[in-house]
Parts: sequence; C-alpha cells; structure tokens
Amino acid sequence: MAPEINLPGPVSLIDNTKGQLVVNPEALKILSAITQPVVVVAIVGLYRTGKSYLMNKLAGKKNGFSLGSTVRSHTKGIWMWCVPHPKKPEHTLVLLDTEGLGDIEKGDNENDSWIFALAVLLSSTFVYNSMGTINQQAMDQLHYVTELTHRIRSKSSPDENENEDSADFVSFFPDFVWTLRDFSLDLEADGQPITADEYLTYSLKLKQGTSEKDKNFNLPRLCIRKFFPKKKCFVFDHPVHCKKLAQLEKLHDEELDPEFVQQVADFCSYIFSNSKTKTLSGGIKVNGPRLESLVLTYIDAISSGDLPCMENAILALAQIENSVAVQKAIAHYDQQMGQKVQLPTETLQELLDMHRVSEREATEVFMKNSFKDVDHLFQKKLAVQLVKKRDDFCKQNQEASSDRCSALLQDIFSPLEEEVKMGIYSKPGGYRLFIQKLQDLKKKYHEEPRKGIQADEILQTYLKSKESVTDAILQTDKILTKKEKEIEVEHAKAESAQASAKMVEEMQIKYQQMMEEKEKSYQEHVKQLTEKIERERAQLLEEQERTLTSKLQEQARLLKERCQGESTQLQNEIQKLQKTLEKKTKRYMSHKLKI
Repeated sequence: MAPEINLPGPVSLIDNTKGQLVVNPEALKILSAITQPVVVVAIVGLYRTGKSYLMNKLAGKKNGFSLGSTVRSHTKGIWMWCVPHPKKPEHTLVLLDTEGLGDIEKGDNENDSWIFALAVLLSSTFVYNSMGTINQQAMDQLHYVTELTHRIRSKSSPDENENEDSADFVSFFPDFVWTLRDFSLDLEADGQPITADEYLTYSLKLKQGTSEKDKNFNLPRLCIRKFFPKKKCFVFDHPVHCKKLAQLEKLHDEELDPEFVQQVADFCSYIFSNSKTKTLSGGIKVNGPRLESLVLTYIDAISSGDLPCMENAILALAQIENSVAVQKAIAHYDQQMGQKVQLPTETLQELLDMHRVSEREATEVFMKNSFKDVDHLFQKKLAVQLVKKRDDFCKQNQEASSDRCSALLQDIFSPLEEEVKMGIYSKPGGYRLFIQKLQDLKKKYHEEPRKGIQADEILQTYLKSKESVTDAILQTDKILTKKEKEIEVEHAKAESAQASAKMVEEMQIKYQQMMEEKEKSYQEHVKQLTEKIERERAQLLEEQERTLTSKLQEQARLLKERCQGESTQLQNEIQKLQKTLEKKTKRYMSHKLKI
C-alpha cells in the first residue's frame, strides 16, 4: 500500500514572478513522494469569481486556497493541494487553483494564456468558472480556448503541410466542466425546462453562416466542442447576501442559501465520482513523480520560448522512468543473486542457471516499470549490464574457487612437503612410499566439498610445480632399476598428459555452456520484448480507435446540426411560402366576393 499524502494546506506549484512562470522546488518535492495514481482537477476563470471557494470544498475544508474579497486577484500562478481521494482508494486528489484571468493590474494576457494552457495540460478534469449566464460576453472571455492550438503541440514534429488535427488534442485533453456562479435565469428553452447540461449544449450551438461575425461567434464554441468531447455544466445560485460575501469562508452551511449548498454538494460529488485518473498517451497512469516531470518539461519549454509538446513531455518522462527502471532491474538482480549464490559453485552451469532466473526476473521488473522505450535502447542497456554482471560473477566464482583450492592444497600437502625436506623419502624404497602418500593426499583433496570449477586445474598446477621434487626422489631411490625408473617417468608423463587433456575438455565444456547461456539469454530477451511490443501495439490500437471514434462522433454531431440547421431553414422557407400563399388566397377570395 502506497503512503497517503495529505497536505495541511495548499502550496505554490508555479509562481508568477514579474511575468515569469517559475516552478517551486518544495512543491516538486511533495509530488515526488506521491507514488499513488493522481486525479488532477484544475480550475480556471476570471479573477474574483469564487474559484478558490469551490476548490476548498473539494479539499473538504472551509479555507485553504486564498479567497479574495477585493477587486484584486489573490491567487498568483498555480497553487496545489494534495489530499487523499475521498472515493478512490489508493489515489491522490491533486487540486490546482489558478491565478485569476483578466486581472487589470497585469495588463498583459500572455501569462493568462499560458496558465490556461498549463491547467489544460496538467489536469484530468478542467473546470472553467464564470459569473452569470453563458452569453456572447462569456464566450468572448473564454477566448483562451481558441488559442490552445497556438500554445500546445501534440507532436514534436508534425508534417509541415499538415495542421495538427483536433483529434490529436482530444486524445490527451481533460474533461470539461463549466461552473456558472450567481446564475439567475430559469433553466428553460422554448418554454420547456432543461438541465444545466442541456443549457450548455444549447449555448454551444453554431450559427449557420459564413460571415466574419458568424465565424467569431462560432470559433470558441467550435473549439470547446472539438477539444472537450466530455462536457458538464453546473449552475450555482447566490450563496448569500452580497454584503456577507467577504466572510464566505467563515460562514457555516446553515448561514448560506440551501439551494447553493446543495448545488456545491452536487458539484463535489460529480468531481469525486467522475474525474478520471490523469492518463497519458498509451494508457500510462500518472503518479506524483510523473506529474512532477510534466510540470518541469512544460515550464522549461515555455521559459525557452518553445511550445509545450505532449509527445516531448512523454519522451522526457520515459527517459527518466526508463533509467529508473534499469536501476530497479539491476537492484533486483543483485538482491536475488546475493541471496541465491554461494561462491564458489561446484559447476559453472549451477551459476549460469541462477543467473538466468535472476536475469529473467530483472527483465520482467524493467518491463513492468518502463514505457515508450524508443528503439529499445534502455532494454539494450540493461542487457549489457546484466552480461557484465554475469561475467563478473563468473570471474568472482573462478577466483573464489582458486582461493579455496589453494588453501586446501596448503592444508593437505604441507605435511608431505615437510617430510620431503626432512629427507624421509630420500632412501631406498622411498619413491613408492612418496607416490602412495601423494595418491592418498590427492584422494583426500578430491573428497573435500565446494572446491568449485578450478579444483582440477589448481591441483594439476600444484603437482606440476612439484615434478622436480618427485623426479629427485625417483632418481635417488637405489632399489629401483634403471628400467623401472624409466617406466615410472613414462607413467608420470602419461598421467600428466591425461590430466591436461581432461582440463582442455572441461574448458571446452565451459565455453559451450557460456555460448548456450548467451543464446538462452538472447531468446529470453526477444520473448519478453515481443510480448511487450504486442501489449503496446494493442494499447496503441485501442487508443487510436478511441481517438477515431471521438473524431467520427464529433463529425456526426456537426453533420447532424448542419442537417438540422438546413432542415430548420427549409421549414422556415416553407412557412414563408405558406404564409404568402395564404395571403394570396385571401386576396383572391376577397376579390372573387367583390365580383
């Protein structure tokens, strides 16, 4: 279970200092500690429209985000409040309260446009807060939405001859919620009661026409409809008498208009139940560190004069996370090998088998924690590091075996060496006594456990170093005839040659085992990579299908409205003709009566 982050109050995420947007390191530190998936709700709107009040309610607090009671904007930049999600276990709710748009003291809309764009990019639910009704003035104030395509790119290098399609934006844009404060109209159309959602749909209808005035009327409506397929609307009555608005955060619910209290409760319930986990292209769920990376990438782009690009942000995030994924995989490998391996191993195959299991698990750890590994560069880096780890273990195993065998030889054969120095075997019959003792000690050496892969080689090297001693004892033995001595020499040579042949055979076996291990390792990497590619392809196809569906649905809506508009226009023409016909009929009948 991931630890919950519950901040006692909001902190500045992005400061707006002298017209420059700067990230607050303290806020990034908080995000980096959030391992849970995040649901990000951002609110944007003109200053002094009560945005902060709604965000405090979502945080379950009466105060927190600053509520201004003057004509000056209180919130500067973007403020963040992280609280446990009230309805989604193991999720963190990240609330972003933004600087009021249109503050007269700024006199420059540039930062307003960037704050609007950042709120869209960072959130999974985007709340636009405004006063009164949705009229042309409200639409004009929402001109920031028409600038989004000039502030955001979905691809790092779109075709020079092709503008980015709105469907590209739809794939990563948040859900849209319009909150209308101090709403005083009756919700009805053509004399029939309607819902707030139907009111929003009605307000977003396009005009049939091609004049400049019609284009200006349609542009913000068209952008909202295209960029935000999922839309919701809430209306709020006046909370309290205007003289008490300055104390709004201090008032209890009983002191507020009951209708307003219920409307706020409905709004919060909808956000808690319907706001989705922040998700990137490819179905990548965003947690705190990923949100931190997005913030840094977007602010760096804006600061350098570039446009924030979703594709670049994901690639930058992938670079960070894939590096971490390699580290996690290596750490898992080290842990597993540390627990399993006791050097020296009796055989090389024993070590290689443990390596293969740990390597497979490490690769699975990487696959689980990585994404968008372009050209599989990070998996290749992992493979190189694992090969080095294997080779290091083989070297350590060889050294451990050599050390163990050398120590054994010293312990077992040192008494014999002392006896040779004392001349015990420099007498008639001494050679055969020496050889018998040598055979007994070799048997004792072979019976010792866990000598490892260097056991025979170290023994043969030792015996070879003592050949001159053996030959000296042989030559000084007076009992043996010259012929017998020659036979013993030949026997010793044959035994040495046999041991050397055995060592060569063992080296060939080790080489073959290493080659087989490399092939198995390669096949395992290919298998795991193929499985991941198939999963990613399925996710991509699913995402493309969703994007295409959204695009087709939008086109269908536009076509339907166009047909409805043409149908309405045709009906109007028919009605005009009917009225003209009625008038002419009356005139004719009147004329006929006179005649």
